[in-house]
Amino acid sequence: MSKQTITISGETIGRDRIEALLAQEALLVFEECDFQQADLSRLNLQDCGFANCAVAETSFFAANLARTRWRRCRGGHADFEAADLVDARFEACDLNNTSWRRAKLASCSYRGCKLTGASFEEVGQLGLSFEDSLLIGADLRRMSFRKARLTGLDFADADLSGCDFREAVFEGGSLRDAHIKDTRFDHADLREADLGGLKLSNAKQFAGATISPRQAAELVRAMGLNVA
Repeated sequence: MSKQTITISGETIGRDRIEALLAQEALLVFEECDFQQADLSRLNLQDCGFANCAVAETSFFAANLARTRWRRCRGGHADFEAADLVDARFEACDLNNTSWRRAKLASCSYRGCKLTGASFEEVGQLGLSFEDSLLIGADLRRMSFRKARLTGLDFADADLSGCDFREAVFEGGSLRDAHIKDTRFDHADLREADLGGLKLSNAKQFAGATISPRQAAELVRAMGLNVA
């Protein structure tokens, strides 16, 4: 039997209010609600929908957010550490400086999102995807993008140390000034990416990768060499 859907619009919502709503065992949809700085840690919000909501500095620590849907939400500095976000969907959300440390992000997707300064340390990421999103200065250490098609992703100044981009295809986007210690780009297609400012400490990181003549010239100049 399907759950009743309850839509909550334009409210300022704290923990007590949301616990009362959850007690109704309905499918909850929040529209233009304000959750800012609320403590929603460890709550079961599975399958809830959030549209045009404010969640800045909200704590979702260890919350169950599986299959949640987020559209045009504003959540700077929100805490999603250790949350279950399996199969969650984020679209056109402002999530700058958010923490996703140790979150379960399997099959989670971000489309058209701002994730500048976000931390994705030690996340579970099987099937995780990003599209047309800003990841400027984000902490993405040791994440795998192997064989992924990366469309419109801005990794400028991001920490990509230990990441795996082997056989990935970059469709636009940027790696400008990214930190790439021990990062693998073997057989990646980088022709459409902005590679400005990259420091190649080990050419083997790019073994078999495809770049354009323009990119090759830029990388040679970055190494202090002159092409006659």
